[in-house]
Amino acid sequence: MLKNKLVNLIKQTDLSITDQQIDQLVCYVEMLNKWNKAYNLTSVRDPNEMLVKHIMDSLVVSPYLKGDTFIDVGTGPGLPGIPLAIINPHKQFDLVDSLGKRVRFLKQVQFELKIENITPVQSRIEQYTNKSFDGVISRAFASLEDMLSWCEHLPNQNGAFYALKSIASQEELKSLPAEYQVKDVIELVVPHLDGQRNLIIIKHINE
Repeated sequence: MLKNKLVNLIKQTDLSITDQQIDQLVCYVEMLNKWNKAYNLTSVRDPNEMLVKHIMDSLVVSPYLKGDTFIDVGTGPGLPGIPLAIINPHKQFDLVDSLGKRVRFLKQVQFELKIENITPVQSRIEQYTNKSFDGVISRAFASLEDMLSWCEHLPNQNGAFYALKSIASQEELKSLPAEYQVKDVIELVVPHLDGQRNLIIIKHINE
């Protein structure tokens, strides 16, 4: 049963998640599995695998988020934005993707699960210029250099970039533009996940 498996996975972390939030996370996986058959939203086909590779992989970022307003760039089917929004109901998340079918799915999730703190938006990220955020989150979105180039307009004055990467290569970190500084590289522990996960936090060096 998906719920039991998710409860056991969460127990292996320091996360504190309510029963209602766990139910929402399970419903999200069930919706993702159902829509995936027609919409091809993720290459992960098994709901049990989704719990590890999508849900837990997103949730472990939560303790490191500072602020109240976030944008998930290239969110795809809502990762990591939807799991993070479910367990952080007092934070606001804009979920931006350029593909209409993904945004339709996000709106359906928002409606069925009654998630009030997400705003699904269909847009190219370079053209999303009407807001600024405490945090800009990306997961498997692009190289760090491309992320900073395409999303430089999104953080507010004290905002940070949160990049989820499998490997934090020194080469990539050293090639960042001079006006950016790597604040932290955190090795994330995702229960039952094979392979590395790192959270790279980057800030603009304000004059």
